[in-house]
Amino acid sequence: MDGTCPTSATRSVKTMSDEVLDSVRTLLPRFAERARSTDEERRVPEETIRELLDAGVFRMLQPKRYSGAEGDPALFFTVVREISAVCGSTGWLVSVLGVHAWQLGLFAEAAQDEVWGDDPDVLVSSSYAPIGRLTPVRGGYRVSGRWRFSSGCEHASWALVGGLVVGEQGRPVDFMTVLVPRTEYVIEDVWDVIGLRGTASNDIIVEDVFVPDHRVMRNYEQAQLRGPGQKVNTGPLYRMPFGGMFTTTITAPVIGMAAGCYRSYVTAMRDRVRLSLGGGRFAEDQFAQVAVARAASEIDAAVLQTDRNIRELYEHTVRGEPIPMKLRLRLRRDQVRATERALEAIDILFKTAGGSSLSRGNPIERAWRDAHAGSVHVANDVERALAMYGKGEFGLSIEADLV
Repeated sequence: MDGTCPTSATRSVKTMSDEVLDSVRTLLPRFAERARSTDEERRVPEETIRELLDAGVFRMLQPKRYSGAEGDPALFFTVVREISAVCGSTGWLVSVLGVHAWQLGLFAEAAQDEVWGDDPDVLVSSSYAPIGRLTPVRGGYRVSGRWRFSSGCEHASWALVGGLVVGEQGRPVDFMTVLVPRTEYVIEDVWDVIGLRGTASNDIIVEDVFVPDHRVMRNYEQAQLRGPGQKVNTGPLYRMPFGGMFTTTITAPVIGMAAGCYRSYVTAMRDRVRLSLGGGRFAEDQFAQVAVARAASEIDAAVLQTDRNIRELYEHTVRGEPIPMKLRLRLRRDQVRATERALEAIDILFKTAGGSSLSRGNPIERAWRDAHAGSVHVANDVERALAMYGKGEFGLSIEADLV
């Protein structure tokens, strides 16, 4: 496997003449060589970030007005999967930092100018939990808070953070996402975890900073597929739903990790000879053959469904048609199931690899840790997402941002 499963759907993506994808494929061996040190040093090296910037990876979803590709989101997620297959932490950062270029395109033109006006390669990190306290003042808000899990924040010059607007009586009246420059927040290095260690998902601290109106977006408007940036970024990409784009951003790397684990497993086990259970070649064991088939099928299904849904959403926006709620709910249903399928595939491989999968730093062990770490993200709340789909099928009302 080369980062995705060998299906007709993924083959059609891979044969596209795209400079970014071609450039990424030449970089994959380097990312693979650095994967262990990335994990051990708890950060993606600057050399890797520079290579990704030079390849145009972080500008795949960026508006053309700021030297971006403004491209097909399905192709972006293919790139994410391929990178994640060789280094989970690097793939995770590509996905998360890359999708922020799309989200920033929904902000007011003045905010986009501030970020990209002088340098289109400027990166933005995030932490969306409504931790912050936003107090309305003339021309904007005063913002304070401490946010966790801001992946890649040390590589970024700006941060998107979530907060609640507090009214006169001290009660929350609205939920916002605000854009804050690096000069106005502090990063605290707290990221020492079991998986996705190289993402350096550290804490961001903001203390009583003024944020002007043009750097604020209401989450309700975002959920309703509205944003001031659509006045200048009129292409179909910026009519995609946040719930679909953001949650796929979290699942795509996990699928890639599973595909990379599969490839490492098959390579390692093809010529392995058992030292127990009667000996013999591992590849000739029927149980091993069944394990490979099950894992490949789970990964294949995850790729097929996520690609299908993102493509259908994008096709609706290209045609200028409203995106049906049924399709948005189906995407969420399949997105969380794709994460489950990827984990099931990795678990099958990890268990049947035996003791050889336990040594720290080998690709199978690292993929197992990284995928399980990615699975605990709020976007992978399986029961909640499946319940939303069920509500939709039964004709019940649905109130949620991530859809």
